Amino acid sequence: MANIKSAKKRIKQNQKRRLRNKSYKSFLRTITKKYLRENDPEKKKDLLKEVYSAYDKAVSKGILHKNTASRKKSKLTKHISLGG
Repeated sequence: MANIKSAKKRIKQNQKRRLRNKSYKSFLRTITKKYLRENDPEKKKDLLKEVYSAYDKAVSKGILHKNTASRKKSKLTKHISLGG
């Protein structure tokens, strides 16, 4: 356990951020699964917009790296083009 006041503060900040990031990453996984399970092409296109938006927000909040989000969005886009 830290003895220095600033170190104690950093521990509290890191714990808060970790929980916030964990929550948002869980949301990303949920919305991605929802998109992948959808069978209706029109609904799938609407969901893709939501998924894109969620990944972009995660990048802007610093939860994901921009290349990671880009890679995942690209992989999801293939599902529409392949009809799967």
